Amino acid sequence: MSTSADQVARLLALIPYVQARPGITLTEAAAAFSISERQLMADLWIAFMCGLPGGLPGDLIEVDMDAAEGEGVIRLANAEILSRPLRLVPHEVATLRLALQVVREVAAPESYAAIDSASAKLATMSWEDAPPAVVSIVTGDEGVRQSLVDALSNGRRVRLTYDRGARGDTTEPVVDPASLVVREGYAYLEAWSLERDGWRSYRLDRIVAVRETGEATAMHGVPPKRGDWLADSTGPDVTLRVSANARWIIEYYPVAHTDGDLVTLRVGDPAWLRQLVLRLGDEAEVVAPVEAQDDAVRAAREALAQYAAWTLDS
Repeated sequence: MSTSADQVARLLALIPYVQARPGITLTEAAAAFSISERQLMADLWIAFMCGLPGGLPGDLIEVDMDAAEGEGVIRLANAEILSRPLRLVPHEVATLRLALQVVREVAAPESYAAIDSASAKLATMSWEDAPPAVVSIVTGDEGVRQSLVDALSNGRRVRLTYDRGARGDTTEPVVDPASLVVREGYAYLEAWSLERDGWRSYRLDRIVAVRETGEATAMHGVPPKRGDWLADSTGPDVTLRVSANARWIIEYYPVAHTDGDLVTLRVGDPAWLRQLVLRLGDEAEVVAPVEAQDDAVRAAREALAQYAAWTLDS
């Protein structure tokens, strides 16, 4: 739902945009601002009643509403006052420069010149003597980023050489890359894993090499936001006490909280938790809730019983 503040901000951009494009259609303008044609008509009716103080005919913005409603074409005049560039306030300049730093950290080297040029122009608009804020993001090798950007641009499937960090092994997953994102100071590749048949996140600083397979990527939809993966979960969070060798789970699974050797996981499926606890063995202990402790004990006993039965049969 569009609020009044949203509408005012949109009109300040919409009016000069339309005035610079005489005869633009409702469909084209609505698509440019990612709004419906119905919302655009509502905006034009507001613009029709706006202008300079005084409210006389010559003071108001002229919008041909008959043409908009009858022909689907926007004709607008007498709005030159809004054609002047908007002036950014200091905190907006700082926010944009920080955003550009984030983009630079995950962009391919070929984009550095354009990003640095935009940042330099923004720097001339700062009215404060304080040094600019600096953002630090772990992104890995520039050559890897360039290869991923090329694959994303060309829609090509790739094979990664991926170092799994604390787990101490290296894999070579074949993936369809979808996007590069930043979360909590780390850059990730969001990609569809052909082996896992699902979306996976790969930390850029752990991608050692990228090789195109010669195949085009397939359609898999849009990768879910990390926070949305367990949005529908009704199960309780589960706290584990983990050893140093098991802390790799923090990087691979949705974590609600960490405190020393305690890790609280978001658990959507109790069966998944049982598998994880059995996999970790004596490297992890379920601390809370009690129900999860009991479930882990039962799963361990069942596994031991099955192993004993298999040994006797052998």
